[in-house]
Amino acid sequence: MQLSLPLGGFGVSEAPWHVDMRLLLPVLALLSIGLIMVASASFSFAEHRLGDQFFFVKRHLAYLLIGAGAMGVGFFVSPSLWANYGRLWILLSVFLLVIVLVPGIGREVNGSRRWLAFSGFTLQVSELVKVATVVFLAAHLEKHRNTLSDDWAEFFKLIAVIIVLFVLLLMEPDFGSAVTLTCTFMALLFLGGSHIRQFSLVFAFCVVAIGVLAYAAPYRLERLATYLDPWSDPFDSGYQLVQSLIAFGRGEWFGVGLGQSVQKMLYLPEAHTDFVFAIFAEEFGFVGVICLLGLYVLMILRVLQLGKQAIIRQDWYAAFVLTGFGLLLSGQTFINLGVNAGLLPTKGLTLPFVSYGGSSLLVCCVMTGMMLRFAHEFQFPKASLRRPRYGN
Repeated sequence: MQLSLPLGGFGVSEAPWHVDMRLLLPVLALLSIGLIMVASASFSFAEHRLGDQFFFVKRHLAYLLIGAGAMGVGFFVSPSLWANYGRLWILLSVFLLVIVLVPGIGREVNGSRRWLAFSGFTLQVSELVKVATVVFLAAHLEKHRNTLSDDWAEFFKLIAVIIVLFVLLLMEPDFGSAVTLTCTFMALLFLGGSHIRQFSLVFAFCVVAIGVLAYAAPYRLERLATYLDPWSDPFDSGYQLVQSLIAFGRGEWFGVGLGQSVQKMLYLPEAHTDFVFAIFAEEFGFVGVICLLGLYVLMILRVLQLGKQAIIRQDWYAAFVLTGFGLLLSGQTFINLGVNAGLLPTKGLTLPFVSYGGSSLLVCCVMTGMMLRFAHEFQFPKASLRRPRYGN
């Protein structure tokens, strides 16, 4: 799709505005489904807890409007601007992860201190860290792509960065985001030219570290035991997963119908956030689930196709950013769906574009805008400002 609007002043000379509909349409469909499902899943909880059944719907609409602006920022801001300030983004990420742990500054919910609150809105720091880390790493790998395999000092500098981020995320604690970010980071390192011996060494260390962390915290072992057999304690540690599985069972082939879910009637905790997929499965059934998964597949495939185009053009920064965003979105989607269906232990990760959660929604919209900008530049390479090299 092309719109004849100038982009002068945003790093692109006057040219038609190309919008990649193969990426945008699945995103818009997921955002629409998200609004509908947040409304359906939150009515009972909002009425019972806050006395206003439209409370979460109104907030979600506000976040959608802000998200549209965030998508515009991601599209109109030149990719070179994000890349040139990569070190600033990663330092800002560390700063935010530190201050969110300070009592009185970070907001604590259900034993986790992950949010900064201001003017009635909350910001989940880990969501911003994901984007900042991918942008920083992509710019760094673009610069050191040909030397990383032999430069152990540079390699371990990058490893030190992810270790700092990982530790700070665990202190919140946000184990799900820590694992998602680390896996994306390591995948990009491997794709960015690190030698297999470097990757194998760190991979072995990560496996050991994750095992130690899982056994060091009793609640993680409890979650693991619950995940393996939730019916052994259906009214305590296994309650959330059991209620989610009941929702899946009630959905059968075609679901009970929009708005007809029983599990959202205060049976399933976090029905409009982490477990909105279970409510979707109950109301739309197996057929609806397949359609929803199809939208995610279309979106991720298009992101990876754009990444392949970037590789062909040897635009390595774009390739790393697109690949990183694709891994983040697909990884978080897989974890959320796996948790809802009992395939993975319970983790507090939202379903991208669908779950209620302003920080996740805004970050996903920013990523979409940035990916659309790359698609525009691939379509009009002569109209885009050519960058001899991205870098920090």
